[in-house]
Amino acid sequence: MKHTFLALLALCLCLAGCEKKTGPKTDVGKPGTVLWEFETGGSVRSSPAIGSDGTVYVGAVYPDNKLYAINGRSGAKLWEFETGGEVRSSPAIGSDGTVYVGAVYPDNKLYAINGRSGVKLWEFETGNEVWSSPAIGSDGTVYVGSGDGKLYAINGMSGVKLWEFETGNEVWTSPAIGSDGTVYVGAYDKLYAINGRSGAKLWEFETGNEVWSSPAIGPDGTLYIGSFDKKLYAIKTDSKGLAKSPWPMRGQNPLHTGRVMKK
Repeated sequence: MKHTFLALLALCLCLAGCEKKTGPKTDVGKPGTVLWEFETGGSVRSSPAIGSDGTVYVGAVYPDNKLYAINGRSGAKLWEFETGGEVRSSPAIGSDGTVYVGAVYPDNKLYAINGRSGVKLWEFETGNEVWSSPAIGSDGTVYVGSGDGKLYAINGMSGVKLWEFETGNEVWTSPAIGSDGTVYVGAYDKLYAINGRSGAKLWEFETGNEVWSSPAIGPDGTLYIGSFDKKLYAIKTDSKGLAKSPWPMRGQNPLHTGRVMKK
């Protein structure tokens, strides 16, 4: 009787084991598998930027109001930096690893933060909210728009304002920089082309409604931008593609990979 019981038990265990093997398998390499998740203290409306070492930088809104640096492999927090307002701006990364990001009311500032330590290098206060994501020129100049109707050019090392360009309407969009240093940005119903060194207006193009779209520049210099008038515009420029700089447009490149390009 004892031998019969043991035999039946062994058969049941075998059948159970065989049944498990026929079920779905968990494959960590399967596309769509969550590798990790990191919880912030507010919703994430900022697009991530990825440093050359794989660090992921992303902002969060109220009540958190922080920029986070996260290990791209493990999801572990490396550091956090608290601003004085929601972080809706997407970060840009300079050639030395400095992270630039804007914050909205009541802060209204652009921050430069050490990408490794999270220590603030400088801050620049605008006259209104900074939803715009910064772009970085080949000489390290940082360009960013503000709700105060201005596009600012700021020394990336010191935080000193080089010039400001008055559009007359809120600049919610992010600038793009052409190969010749021209800075393109939308404000209300217009696209502006601005000399990156002097801040002088080169030309403007008026659409039929508001421009919330950030410009993209093709390899032949054609600029593409959308408008609330239900149109996408392709506009000829004197630029021959994007500037060869650390972060010439929102998302770093026309593919919007948000990643530092390896040299």
